[in-house]
Amino acid sequence: MNEALEITKKGPKPRPLSPHLQIYKWQLTSLMSIGHRASGVALSLGSILIVTWLVTLASGPELFSIASLVISHWFGQFILFGFSVVLFYHLLNGIRHLSWDIGYGFNLSIVYKTGYAVLFTALFLTIVTWLTVWFF
Repeated sequence: MNEALEITKKGPKPRPLSPHLQIYKWQLTSLMSIGHRASGVALSLGSILIVTWLVTLASGPELFSIASLVISHWFGQFILFGFSVVLFYHLLNGIRHLSWDIGYGFNLSIVYKTGYAVLFTALFLTIVTWLTVWFF
């Protein structure tokens, strides 16, 4: 009992602070996790733009022509390109997470291989999609 009183008098043991961002080494797994969350937010914002486009389509040719001008501008094309990158990334990384939910792919080498596969495949699918849109 005397020992327990001494521990409470001294207070809790000081815990180490988390590493500062300048000395913390970023890992693919943490970047992919942050990217998955950020892509979900970007998809939510992009969905608002898609609904806005659909509303202009339903509102008549005047509003739709304005929306078409905005989308055909280089900045509108840039936003659409970014939306497609985020869409493919989130889709593929979501499939990766589903495989983890089943219990597959927890080996560290497999985690890194599937992480790089998600990044490269998302970029590949985006390029193929945009080449198809522009040339076919």
